[in-house]
Amino acid sequence: MKFNKPHLTLDEQLQLLESRGLIVSDRQKAKYYLGHLNYYRLSAYWFPFKQNLTTNSFRSGTSFEDILNLYVFDREFRLHILDAIERIEVSVRSKWAYSLCEKYGSHAHLNSNLFKDYKKHSKAIDSLKKSVSKSKEPFILHLRSKYNDYLPPLWALVEIMTFGQLSHWFGMLKLRSDKNLVAHQYDMDEKNFASILHHLTVLRNRCAHHSRLWNCEFTITPSLPRNRPVIIVKSLNLTQKRKIYNTIVILIHLLNEISPNHSWKNRLVQLINKHKIEVARMGFPKNYNNLPIWH
Repeated sequence: MKFNKPHLTLDEQLQLLESRGLIVSDRQKAKYYLGHLNYYRLSAYWFPFKQNLTTNSFRSGTSFEDILNLYVFDREFRLHILDAIERIEVSVRSKWAYSLCEKYGSHAHLNSNLFKDYKKHSKAIDSLKKSVSKSKEPFILHLRSKYNDYLPPLWALVEIMTFGQLSHWFGMLKLRSDKNLVAHQYDMDEKNFASILHHLTVLRNRCAHHSRLWNCEFTITPSLPRNRPVIIVKSLNLTQKRKIYNTIVILIHLLNEISPNHSWKNRLVQLINKHKIEVARMGFPKNYNNLPIWH
């Protein structure tokens, strides 16, 4: 079937929404947001307010303000998630570089024997070479001009690695014991930790591209701990593995390990309460606030 829907002006878009039962109290404001945010983008946020998916009619009493409130929450939620990921990424960079350099020396990354796949390691080295050659960071320029090594020491390299590169390098390590040098510092097993890092890179990219987050379902989910840490195991929702809730539990645990006095969890609860969000759509279990991670 060929697509044949016509382009609609902002006024026509509003008329269509109103014909489906949406309350629009301030037409100029609604047109402003439709113009800047895109009808199609906003449609993902009014979907939860639909009463009938065949007629696309809205639940009685649904207003444009309700949709905008959900959109604003999701935007603030993404920024809040990025705040947590930034702290975790910086911490893991530091722990990974320190652990490998302490055990194998400043250029541990060049030792192919430490990694599972020679070809993947070779490609990863080539990728780092490109990153170094393009970098304008003063510390990289200094190291390149002063030393003959074709790559800087690992403790410098990690500062220009993307989170995706960091996750990939961690996953390439051959020995479980080398992975656990890092994972155990967060009270986690290396297998779960590697999976979590990969999942967090996907989550970070979703946030960076401004994609809907609050009620999304992930195709790449983290491997969930079964035994340790107990605080995570006892706080998970195993019936909603593709929702964001379990990721939030993991983020809180990692932040607890990195910065025990953090306010991230409390600020998240405040954000949810401020916008009156139905957290069940995010995968939160009933009475989640009674679970250990939330205390």
